Amino acid sequence: MGLGALLARLFGGRQGKGAPTPRVAEDDDDDVDPFDPFPEPVRLEIKDVFDLHSIPPREVRAVVAEYLREARLKGFRSVRIIHGKGVGVQREAVREVLALTPFVESFTDAPPEAGGWGATIARLKQ
Repeated sequence: MGLGALLARLFGGRQGKGAPTPRVAEDDDDDVDPFDPFPEPVRLEIKDVFDLHSIPPREVRAVVAEYLREARLKGFRSVRIIHGKGVGVQREAVREVLALTPFVESFTDAPPEAGGWGATIARLKQ
């Protein structure tokens, strides 16, 4: 599953606590599911910086793994993954994925001007 499809699945069909209330226009004759308004994958441009702030914590590992695959296919030699500073839970999840990914050559904290310990720079093998 591509990153766009994964993100569409994560955010397109969100339900439960914190989920937006579905709204249906009165003059809308389309058969749009108010709980899954994006049944088709949403295509996102893969860049060398990926901000995880909008990703639910339970999905971070899967999203980061897919992002790394896509970034490698795009030919990026390094990527910056922004996980935030917080208490370090997201940072550790990201670094677990990086450590288990065979084509990740190395990873380290970003320089202060690029997020410091709130972001991780990963070098990818070609």
